[in-house]
Amino acid sequence: MKLLIIGQCTLHWGRMEFGNIGNFYIMEPFIRELHRVFPDSEISTTFQLSENFCKKENVKVLPMKLYYNWDADDLDTALIELASARMYRETGYLPKRTGYIDAVMDADLVIDFSGDIWGDNADFLGDNRFFVGLCKDRVAQLLGKKTVMLAGSPGPFNAGKNLDFAKEVYANFDLVTNREAISIDLLNDYGFDVSKTKSLACPAFLFEPSKIGSISEFLGEERLKSPVVGFILCGWNFTTGPFDKWPRDDEDYTQFAQAVEYIETELGASVCLMSHSNGFHVPPAPFEAIHGRDYPIIKQLEKVVQSRGIARKVFSLDGVYDPWVTKAIISNFDMLVSGRIHAAVAGLSQNVPTVIIDYGHEPKAHKLKGFAQVAGVLEYVADPAKANDLIGKIGLCWNKRDMIKDHLKLQIPLVRDTARQNFDLLKELV
Repeated sequence: MKLLIIGQCTLHWGRMEFGNIGNFYIMEPFIRELHRVFPDSEISTTFQLSENFCKKENVKVLPMKLYYNWDADDLDTALIELASARMYRETGYLPKRTGYIDAVMDADLVIDFSGDIWGDNADFLGDNRFFVGLCKDRVAQLLGKKTVMLAGSPGPFNAGKNLDFAKEVYANFDLVTNREAISIDLLNDYGFDVSKTKSLACPAFLFEPSKIGSISEFLGEERLKSPVVGFILCGWNFTTGPFDKWPRDDEDYTQFAQAVEYIETELGASVCLMSHSNGFHVPPAPFEAIHGRDYPIIKQLEKVVQSRGIARKVFSLDGVYDPWVTKAIISNFDMLVSGRIHAAVAGLSQNVPTVIIDYGHEPKAHKLKGFAQVAGVLEYVADPAKANDLIGKIGLCWNKRDMIKDHLKLQIPLVRDTARQNFDLLKELV
């Protein structure tokens, strides 16, 4: 069995492994589950993964340019491939072959993994990015290959842009699995054919942390004398964009500082500020994991809290931690407040009561509420654009934390089984 993985998660080397930690929470179990379902499979991908990952997980990396290369001719190449594939469907004659067409022809199953950027948000990554991705999907379909889109959160879509083509491509997938059910509602609103769509759960719920020694190594003995609440913030949580705006005014942090103060003064807990993203030196520089874009955000929040002089038991983690250690640290919190959805998954999947901070500005992402719904904790999603909503949700979660833990102990095994269905369903196709 030969599997080809493409999709909008085709990014430059290191982005899926060494950047946003949530990406890796998905990527590792995604590949492992494919090998579980198809033990003798050969997996090729346009995702630019490290040599170590490929050797460990038995994956072959294809050139990124087969999918999208940020080149002026990306669109022309995709259109030529689409025209060639359409002629093949009509006549059986393939007038033009490319590296991508060769890879598709060699595959038994083509898998699109695009996460939450199968939609117009893809164009934030590059010119015509979504349209080019649609062409790649449609080419595989026209060439007669089984095609699926797994573990996505499609949308949003612009009615005057790629919507009709997106509907055509979507209708011709042999299977679509979404990570939550809210995507179905959105797709129905846009008029998509969802007859072959299943609402399941994100593979990130299957990611296993490493076993660490004493948590005091990271948090310190003194801080463990009181409950510890983890607090993760990212650029999407602010009420003004863009998400990568820097520097920000201290005033942008006011409501988050107030939430931190509430946790200490009203709930009696320490607050651990933590980054859930990393970075790395770009080759040819020697590889080294470094702090990502979340780290300066939590450091500025720490500075703002200190300057206000109300909360005293607030500290930040200053190390650079890999995904396995990051999830292990999260497991030790008494409660988590997270503006990163996959950090929230790390907490919920380990029975940690969690408040999810929604996006505060456009483009919004329906996946946050969708993931919360999957875990049965929708009432703990806080809207940062609503005054006092974050503090209210934190108080509610804290007061019900024992009940939430009991709920998660029953719910998460079911969610993990649902996540595995993304891959079990493939056996019915090939």
